[in-house]
This record gives sequence, structure tokens and C-alpha cells, in this order.
Amino acid sequence: MIFFSADDVRAAVSPERALAAVRDAFVAYARGEWTMPPKVYVPAYPAGDFRAMPALGGGHALLKWVTSFPGNPTHGLPTVTGLVLLSDATNGTLEAVFDAAAVTALRTGAAAVLAAETLGRYGTAAVVGAGVNGEAVVRTFVARGHETLLHDVDRARAEDVAIRTGAAVVSREQALGADLVVTVTPGREVVFAEESLRSGQHVSLMGADGPGKQEIAVEELARVHVFCDDWEQASHNGDLVHAVEAGVLTRADVTELGAVLDGSASGRRDESDITVFDSTGLAIQDLAIALAALERADKLELPRIQL
Repeated sequence: MIFFSADDVRAAVSPERALAAVRDAFVAYARGEWTMPPKVYVPAYPAGDFRAMPALGGGHALLKWVTSFPGNPTHGLPTVTGLVLLSDATNGTLEAVFDAAAVTALRTGAAAVLAAETLGRYGTAAVVGAGVNGEAVVRTFVARGHETLLHDVDRARAEDVAIRTGAAVVSREQALGADLVVTVTPGREVVFAEESLRSGQHVSLMGADGPGKQEIAVEELARVHVFCDDWEQASHNGDLVHAVEAGVLTRADVTELGAVLDGSASGRRDESDITVFDSTGLAIQDLAIALAALERADKLELPRIQL
């Protein structure tokens, strides 16, 4: 068995490789080639929650056991911790174990930017939230050649990320006015109120990935063109759940990103279309990153561990 530390994961998979791998995973899932049982939440509220996320595809099975404890940084602890287990689907052999936080960051950055490039217009990109996953989104935008703005309530944290990535620190208003906006907030307050999005904008909502979280007002979702990573998951644990419960959105009103990528559904309608992507984070994305990392295991000369 091979163990990938956080540094090993980042060394094995570049932001651009992550985006390509996640794109392929969305398409494989849309075509029924990869499968993904429902994510299981184990609540430990109000502190946070645990999540068990399985997936099957590419001849492998994956299980991700990961946490989300938003208050941890105030105690010097990471918000996200856990492990990703990858097994051979032909014989059940455990092949590799990965640091879950590093895998999560890479696939979050990849999914956010993939949605923005697929559904948005080319222009200035902005990220709201300079935590670990927000930094991953910035790195992916920059790797893809986008001029990238960054805002965080903690300006010092934003400046630290900007030094490492080349982003420009801006005000909240400047960030929210960009052509392509990605929000990676704790999801405890609404970022986009009713009538706040302008013609032609795209927003990737990455922060509301669990019960009770929300980054956009229900009234705003009702007037925009809505996409998601997976309807079943997003309609129960994402921003969409609030609009579904209010009777504002139904399944017919929401398009899955994978359907757009495989050509079975349309994306942006015109230059003035306002597009919103609701992401809750999928195990197939984690599987894509794990397989991409495994491809590089020999070149990295990682040690093998006998259980």
C-alpha cells in the first residue's frame, strides 16, 4: 500500500491535471460509467460533522472519511482532516491512502474553475474566501491564465495567499463584481442577496456543502440559470435545498454540470445569462484526484507500507 501525504498529493497532481481529471470524472458519471452512492453525514453539531463518501470507477473503489469543523482554525486546527482509501475493484486490495484535505482542496479548485470556464464568460476571476480550499481555487484560476482577485474577511490571510499565488487582494465589492466569482466561505451567511448578480456573471458556490449552510438567497436562485454537481446531493445538502423546500426550484429547473460537459444538456444561453453552479463536493471528484496521483506514485518514489 502507498501512502500519499498532503505534500505528496500536491507534488503528484498539478491544478491543471486536477481540472482535467475532474472534468473526465463528471463525464464518466453523467454517462453512468462511474457510480457514487449517497454521501453520509455524521453530525457533531454545532462543532462540525463527519462525512463518508464512496465511489466506484476506473477499476477502483474509493472511500473518503473527512471532517468539516469550521471553528477549528481559531484553535490552530485545520477545518478539514481525514483520509481517502483507494482499492482495486477487481479483488478488493487496498492500494493507496491519501491525505483527505489535500485531495479535497485540489478537487474543489478544479470543480470551481471547471464550472466557471464551462458556464461563464471569459473575464476577470475572483475568489471570496482565502482558506485552504479558497487558495486551491486561486491556484487553479492562475494556472489557467486568469487574472485573479481575492477577498477574505481576514485581510492578512488574503495577503499571505496573494503572495504565494500572485492574486490581487481587493475589497468584497470588487470581488463580487468580477465576471467569474467563486465563493468558498463557511456558508454561515448569505453572500448574494436578491438582485445582487449582474447580467452575464457566473458564480460557483463552493461553501454551502452541508445542512444549514447557505451562500445565496432563495430569491436570487429563482431568477438565475442554475446548475449543480449532482441533483440528489445538492437538493438535500447544498444551496439548492433552501429553494427546493420553498417550492422555488424543481429538478426540471436545474442542470447537472456533467450533462453539459458530455453534450447532453446546454449550458450558458447567451452573453447576458446569469449562471450559478451549486457544488456540494462529490466522491467521484476525489476518485479522479486519487487516480491521477496514483499515476505518479512511481516517479515520486513513495514508500510502500505493509499493513
